[in-house]
Amino acid sequence: MKYKGYTKIHQGKYITRFDLHYQTEAGRAKDYEMVARTPELGDFASLHDHPAEAVVLILHDESGEKILLNREFRMAIGCAVYNFPAGLIDPGETPDQAAERELREETGLQLTGVKTHLYNSYGAVGFSNEKTLCVVGTADGTFAPSTSAEEEIEAGWYTREQVRQLIRERAPFAARTQAYCYLWANC
Repeated sequence: MKYKGYTKIHQGKYITRFDLHYQTEAGRAKDYEMVARTPELGDFASLHDHPAEAVVLILHDESGEKILLNREFRMAIGCAVYNFPAGLIDPGETPDQAAERELREETGLQLTGVKTHLYNSYGAVGFSNEKTLCVVGTADGTFAPSTSAEEEIEAGWYTREQVRQLIRERAPFAARTQAYCYLWANC
């Protein structure tokens, strides 16, 4: 595929809708719909050469025997799904600062340790170039309701057996969360 440019279709409050224009190997024009967090794309490199816009928190308790999951109502599908705590990186924040803030806002917990960062992850690569950074570590504290009146989140610690049960029951999961949880619960 050869990138030919883009057309901005709609500017929303949080995302922008674009048509990407490509030329196939056979010489045909191909338009592809996508959304981005930025109001403009720029050149071809800007599709992938940009910093992470969001963080995803893969956190365990201090013993390593439990994993932190949010059960959150997601408007796009009209039901609650199991997902890792996550959120956008605000201007001027580092990814770790965003992780600490999002964790506190969504769960009331504190980030007690960062084991590693997993870079350049795309949560919805089929229609968006949003890039995330996964923060892997530990958390502790007392659960509290989300500080946002616009989010419905129930946070909790889950054992391996509880996660296996959720997967057996076909509980709705975000894909990245389901994949990690399946591997973690079956190690």
